[in-house]
Amino acid sequence: MSCQHKFYKDLHLEHIDFEPTTLIVGTFDPKWPADNTAEWFYGRIKDSCFWDVLPRLYGEASLINAGPAEWKRFCRNKQIALTGLISSIDDADPANPAHKRMLGGFHDNAIIHNFEDLNYVNIVQLLQRHPTIRNVYITRSITEAFWRHLWNPVMHYCNANSLYERKLPDPSDEDASYQHKAHNRDNPGDLIPTLEDYILKRWKQEWHFREANRENSSAP
Repeated sequence: MSCQHKFYKDLHLEHIDFEPTTLIVGTFDPKWPADNTAEWFYGRIKDSCFWDVLPRLYGEASLINAGPAEWKRFCRNKQIALTGLISSIDDADPANPAHKRMLGGFHDNAIIHNFEDLNYVNIVQLLQRHPTIRNVYITRSITEAFWRHLWNPVMHYCNANSLYERKLPDPSDEDASYQHKAHNRDNPGDLIPTLEDYILKRWKQEWHFREANRENSSAP
């Protein structure tokens, strides 16, 4: 029995009622175990900064305490679509305690090291179907060979079609917390008080607003 992405029906952008200009790609949000209480993308982990950082990136108030209706309204207003890389894990067994533990552990690498029969979202195909998308982000690093294998075709497509593509720090990853602490340790004159503010700063450095501002400032 497989474990689908909890928001499987949203992964292929078939139900959005607007033309997206930005695509944000996560990895996998399992439909089970039952204690996954996420109501929409990036709502699985209570410590995730996503719905705090993304609205603030646009100069708006945090939506960390909001819900899916407000999150979807924000995305519609800003023409942002959300998806994931993995649509299902077909060799996952809900009766297997080890599988339940691994899928409930919030660590993407537990997936790639313990399961073999995975189905993926064809991100390039999504971009071809939605040519209004000009900005593409993935919310994780792709240093491991598994993730590079999945993301490299997206990078090549974006480069070939002049799309803006970047990797963003994971808003719910332990590495971001470590990097935040390291920043404050190494930069006592530039302390960033919260993890949310640190991730916001990092995202601002990569977001397409920055690129547009750079192009505008260099125009004659």
